[in-house]
Amino acid sequence: MRFGIAVADWNDQITYALLDGAIKTLKKHGTPSDQIMVKHVPGTFELTFAANILTQMNVDAVIVLGCVIQGETRHFDFICQGVTQGITHLNVDGVIPVIFGVLTTENLQQAIDRAGGKHGNKGDEAAVTAIKMVALNNDVDQEMEDLFE
Repeated sequence: MRFGIAVADWNDQITYALLDGAIKTLKKHGTPSDQIMVKHVPGTFELTFAANILTQMNVDAVIVLGCVIQGETRHFDFICQGVTQGITHLNVDGVIPVIFGVLTTENLQQAIDRAGGKHGNKGDEAAVTAIKMVALNNDVDQEMEDLFE
């Protein structure tokens, strides 16, 4: 399996921990380093664009990793809604699964807790989800081939 990962550089203390978790999990399940392509974007909002590019680069799945922490303005709402809709759109219209690994937290501590802290690493979970979705996609492809034999 070959994976693309788009990671936001904003809140890098968190997003790079998610990235580390995702890569370790993919490798643990047999993916060689040269089959993992990582692309960096400035922030979470840009993940949809990067994911769209990665789906066209001979990968079996794309994982997006970001972190949006609630602030004093509605910026949080717009970013979260935009990236959620963008990734959903890619999944509905595409043939490559795009895995949503974006933390949307009320504060930094909640993000830390989910990026290797007491609630685990959501990057790990995104990687496991990607592996499972590739397997599902491969099963569907095989069933379609069987139908036309």
